[in-house]
Amino acid sequence: MRTEVRLPYSPALGHHMEHRRYTADAGVTGQPLLAFPSMNGRVGDWEGFGMVEAIRHLIDAGRVTLYVTDGIDWQSWTADDKGPGERALRHAEFDRYLVEELLPLIRGETGRETVWTTGCSMGAFHSTSLLVRHPELVDGLIAMSGVYQPRRFIGEYSDAEVRAASPLDRLPGETDPERLALYRRARIVLCVGQGAWEDEMVVDTRAMEALLAEKEIPAFVDYWGLDVNHDWPWWQKMLPYHLERLLA
Repeated sequence: MRTEVRLPYSPALGHHMEHRRYTADAGVTGQPLLAFPSMNGRVGDWEGFGMVEAIRHLIDAGRVTLYVTDGIDWQSWTADDKGPGERALRHAEFDRYLVEELLPLIRGETGRETVWTTGCSMGAFHSTSLLVRHPELVDGLIAMSGVYQPRRFIGEYSDAEVRAASPLDRLPGETDPERLALYRRARIVLCVGQGAWEDEMVVDTRAMEALLAEKEIPAFVDYWGLDVNHDWPWWQKMLPYHLERLLA
């Protein structure tokens, strides 16, 4: 497996933004998969907590090309020194970084017009938000132990940017046939444990399950056991299991 660390300047964010690329030694580019860190996490967490190793066999085989982006949660949703509207605006700039800078680079390097996204905990929010906001760019998702709205950070505050970012707030009002068709073509997996620290995530996963069913958007919603905690060792098991299913 070949690892590349990049630190380009981001005009959308106004600072350098690291991402890492993991690909087969032979240079074969497989299905592009964009991964997000957990809450307030950094780009190196995916490697440090064993997530890259968990799918190394798929990368080595040229079936997956993994991109991991750094996060900016501490500048947006978890920034206690900012008001809710300012936090949502900063997230919108993160979205612009993804759409205008990182995704075009991935398309150029892999030759694929669309990507799949993944993440655990807050990374599940980000990966799902990107698909819901831009279904023309994202056609696959593995979201693990996620919340799917930002109310734990900003309370009941709402504005256009909050609704645009929040899957549970944006999808109910989506009626455009073309966008719904794009959602329905996507391969969507929502996975959550039912053990320690997963209660809030189970609630949001069930809400997403009901909403997707109402919109007739196919999804595989997977509830793991009461012993499955909100923690990296379980996400190391969830990701390869579901990734291999989607690639089959």
